[in-house]
Amino acid sequence: MSDAPKAKSPRPVFTSIFAFPPNRGTLGGTAYLILEKDASAQPANILIDCPAWQSATQDFIAAQGGIRWLFITHRGGVDDVSAIQSTFGCEVVVQEQEAYLLPQLQLHPFRYEFSFSPLSRAFWTAGHSPGSACLHHAASGGILFSGRHLLPDRQARPRPLRLSKTFHWPRQLRNAQRLLTQFSPDQLSYICPGANLGLLRGDRAIPNAYTQLQAIDWADLAAG
Repeated sequence: MSDAPKAKSPRPVFTSIFAFPPNRGTLGGTAYLILEKDASAQPANILIDCPAWQSATQDFIAAQGGIRWLFITHRGGVDDVSAIQSTFGCEVVVQEQEAYLLPQLQLHPFRYEFSFSPLSRAFWTAGHSPGSACLHHAASGGILFSGRHLLPDRQARPRPLRLSKTFHWPRQLRNAQRLLTQFSPDQLSYICPGANLGLLRGDRAIPNAYTQLQAIDWADLAAG
């Protein structure tokens, strides 16, 4: 368990979605919890990336019914996965190119897509890392949990950002632009990014997601 100071309480983003405080173990990454139920009305919650693994975090998750799935959006979102799986008996889902980072764990590696439920599915979006992946949740007009595939810029606009650790910039751009053909405006209303939430200036998700992606000058990004 992490020796970091006690974490602040997770914040509600939507009625059934919570964002955890930034985790130093994932370089300030934000993890999310989606509350879902299975066909038998039992909790089937999805944890997206790893929050700081402290007793307060465990208690909060336990109070929501535990975790059915832990989904890793990219290799930088990995922290205390073994402890999380041991505590809640959850199944770990990761794109197959990141699976080697989690040896000796019970994993569900996927190539292109993985379905958690009728509402939630993950899909491969290589670029930021070889196995970068996003999760789309169909509630509330469609919410994309983007990991570090898309992040807010200084104007709080969603963007693929070219970072020092970017694996393949042209591929990241192609996969980001492809979101406009994978979804329609009524399927992609919000983005919950995996970092840089402070740039949202108090908002808890990026609104008007499809429209904002349409407005990107993709040629300018590719030339930059």
